[in-house]
This record gives sequence, C-alpha cells and structure tokens, in this order.
Amino acid sequence: MSICPKNKHSKARRDSRRANWKMSAPNLVKCSKCGALMMPHRVCKECGTYNKKEIIAMDAE
Repeated sequence: MSICPKNKHSKARRDSRRANWKMSAPNLVKCSKCGALMMPHRVCKECGTYNKKEIIAMDAE
C-alpha cells in the first residue's frame, strides 16, 4: 500500500515522463567472414560463424 498523492499531476507532466519510452533501431555490424549485417556478439545467420570460428555448420546450397 502506498499513500495517496496530495496534488494531481498534470497530463503534461505525466506525458513528459513517458516521452523517453520510445524504441530504438537495433545496432547492426558487419560479419567478419561474409560481410552480412548482424547483431553484435551473436552468431551470424548467413554463415554460422562467431568470432571467426564456425559455430553452426551451414549447408552450401
């Protein structure tokens, strides 16, 4: 339980507090092996490598 506020907060004060809740675009880097865009510190979905080592064996189609 919490105490009731003594004064009402205005809509502008409420909305300015929530103004920084926006989403940001994901940070993408180039894969060191194939050059595809990927999320940093994750296995590349195109070639299956991480830190210049093959983690997932991908089919050569």
